[in-house]
Amino acid sequence: MAATFETPVGEIVTADFRTAEVFRNHHIDFCCGGARPLDDACRAAGADTNQVLAELNRVVADPASTVPNFAVWTSNELIDYIVTTHHGYVRRALPTIAAHTEKIARVHGGRHPELADVARLFAAVVEDMTSHMWKEEQILFPFIAALATAAAEERAAPAAPFGSVENPIRMMEMEHETAGGAMARIRELTNGYADPDDGCTTYSITLQELEAFERDLHAHVHLENNVLFPRAIALEGR
Repeated sequence: MAATFETPVGEIVTADFRTAEVFRNHHIDFCCGGARPLDDACRAAGADTNQVLAELNRVVADPASTVPNFAVWTSNELIDYIVTTHHGYVRRALPTIAAHTEKIARVHGGRHPELADVARLFAAVVEDMTSHMWKEEQILFPFIAALATAAAEERAAPAAPFGSVENPIRMMEMEHETAGGAMARIRELTNGYADPDDGCTTYSITLQELEAFERDLHAHVHLENNVLFPRAIALEGR
């Protein structure tokens, strides 16, 4: 797609997922803030919109046959991918990262008191994401799948036990904001996940794990907030 100053950043990433790297490099929120026009998002991040637009155009000008086009995936394909790829990664990563953040806080906390906050914030992420993913997998995603099946079979949409699909979606988006905010604060406390001069191997590995977790969270939230959830609302409204 040809992006302009007015194009929502979430739409840009949905059209070509490689553009996410441009937004990450400029600290522009494309997941929870995916509805913001490019110019507004750039100004909020202190980035030059013309420069960002030029970088985006360079990315999309390259052929990308191996890049998934999530916009054309079915709802069930998206759900399966989110659960298998992102929920699977989160479940594997949470215990290890939590143990590591607690360890470096205990060992290095005297010289780096901010690590106590890092461990506390990540412990909250563990609790929130565990509950969050359960609610999606047991309640929201099955209903979205039922909406998609009804639409494919040209049947009326099923009745929502929660009034409208927009209600749980709104809650999930709020929880995305909470998790994203916690990880953004961890990034600030660790100076952008930078290794300190007096760190150890575990310290370095933990920072790499935290950075990878935040990167995955951005991709995870983008697929839900900007692709799956708007589609579910449209399916219900048909």
